Amino acid sequence: MKQTQAAALRNTELTSSRLSETCTVYELRNAGGTGRVTSYQVFPGVCLAYNDFHMDTCPENLIWDQNLLEINHCREGRFECEFLNGLYTYLSEGDLAVNTAVNNRVAHAAFPLEHYHGVSILIDLARAADTISTVLQDIPIDLYALRDKLCGDGRCFIVRAKDSIEHIFSELYTIPDAVKYGYFKLKVLELLLFLSAIDLAEQVEERSYFARRQVNKIKAIKELVTQHMEQHFTLRELSQRFDISLTAMNACFKAVYGVSIYAYIRIYRMQAAAAMLLQTQDSVTMIAGQVGYENASKFASAFKSVMQVAPSAYRKSR
Repeated sequence: MKQTQAAALRNTELTSSRLSETCTVYELRNAGGTGRVTSYQVFPGVCLAYNDFHMDTCPENLIWDQNLLEINHCREGRFECEFLNGLYTYLSEGDLAVNTAVNNRVAHAAFPLEHYHGVSILIDLARAADTISTVLQDIPIDLYALRDKLCGDGRCFIVRAKDSIEHIFSELYTIPDAVKYGYFKLKVLELLLFLSAIDLAEQVEERSYFARRQVNKIKAIKELVTQHMEQHFTLRELSQRFDISLTAMNACFKAVYGVSIYAYIRIYRMQAAAAMLLQTQDSVTMIAGQVGYENASKFASAFKSVMQVAPSAYRKSR
């Protein structure tokens, strides 16, 4: 797996286009898919970037230099971080992470669902410190103190999804072009003030970390069930086959992919069935069998629960 990830990173094609004095778009492409980063300069040394990736491996250090404070918000998808000590953790929808690249302990990053959408605030401390500290004279923001508070000893600070985070970021995804630059400034300052005032004691949680060997087994389970979606595997069978306890298997799978094993299989089958409905002339009954359903009625019910429309109606509507 490591060799595959390394090859994807080496073979990533990066192009950039400057749309304006303050906006640059980066396009990325490799064997795993495509990505786009739309970056806006908000203040000197401060960029706000929209991240849209449809690939499995995150290209690292292709755009930004190392002397940065990075604030990342996950809007959709999942973000996987493997640390240098071999442990993994995950960002899910709504989570916020603060990290400093100069002390980065991340060995690699990936997108387990093969898509990821979110916003990054990237701060060059040397360039931005003086500017940010004078924007709000009555409420000074010390970027170096913020870095030391949240990322001391090179740690990655994570805030799980909550209303206060959603309030700050939600409007960034729907902001009208006419006011976006002024709005970017307000939102960056609001975020920095929020992080400066955050009580670290209230953020203490039992964060889940998973060993590399566990994650590798979970990814192998995912490959098995998706490559043989016509078959039905019991959880006990998977647990025994991959030599992992039921408890660890269920917890780790949900951490990596965001849902239980059975829920993931169900969604995957229905997405595969939807593609067959559009790309083939096979009957609904035949497609049901190809995705593991002997009963066409049960398949139709499952399809509607996932896709919000019956199979026949889905085919006709498209």
